[in-house]
Amino acid sequence: MSKSLPQPALARSMRNVAALALALALTACTGTRKLTDPVVAIMTDRGMELGVSTEFGVVFLGKTADRGPVIVEAYFGDGPSMEQSVIEPVGGGLYTADMEIRLPHVPISFDLPTDGETLEVMGRRGWDRWSTMTTCRIVEGVEGVLVEIPEGFLDSVEQTGAGVYRPTGEFTKDLVGLVSGKVTIQRDGESRQYLAVVGADTLWRLAAHRKDQLRRRPFVYREDLL
Repeated sequence: MSKSLPQPALARSMRNVAALALALALTACTGTRKLTDPVVAIMTDRGMELGVSTEFGVVFLGKTADRGPVIVEAYFGDGPSMEQSVIEPVGGGLYTADMEIRLPHVPISFDLPTDGETLEVMGRRGWDRWSTMTTCRIVEGVEGVLVEIPEGFLDSVEQTGAGVYRPTGEFTKDLVGLVSGKVTIQRDGESRQYLAVVGADTLWRLAAHRKDQLRRRPFVYREDLL
C-alpha cells in the first residue's frame, strides 16, 4: 500500500524533478548551434529584395511587391530554407510575412542613431553574406536617417532592404533600419550621395503589428535553434 508524501516533501520532490528536467534540457542544448544570421531574401513574382528577421518577425520594404504570395529564404547553419507566405502591410512603407518556423533573428533598437555613430550594413548575394561598416550622418533640413555609402557596399536593386545595425558586442547587434535607396543632397554648390535608411521611427509599427498576431498558431521550432 503506497503512502502519500506530506505536502512539504511533495513540494520538494516536485522542485527536484523540475530541476532535473531543466538540467537535462540544458545538457541536451550543449553543442547546438546558436544561429544569428538575420538576413533574408524576399522573392516575389516581380523580383527579389532583402529583408531582416527580427524578434517581431520578418520586415522588408515591399519594393518588388506589396501584396500577394512571397517566398522568404532564410539561412541556417545547414543551408537555406525557403518558406512560403503572404505579404502583410505593417504601415509606414514596411511589410512582413508570417513564418511557420522560428528564424534566426536580431532585436530592434528604437533609439535613433546619432551623427557620427559607427554602424554596420549587412546584406546577401546568394549564399554569400556581406557586411561593411559605415557612419551615420544627420543632415540639417533632411528628415530621417542617412548613412555614408560605405566601401564594399553592393550597389544593386536586389540589395534594397539591407539591414543597418548597431553593434552591441563582439557577435551581437541590433537592427536600427533598412536601406531604402540612394539620395543626393546638394549643399553650397556641392552634391553628395548617401544611403537613406527607414529607421526606428518607423520600425515600431512592426512591433505593434506583431501584437495583433499573437492569436495565431505558435511557431514550429527547429531543434538546432535555441
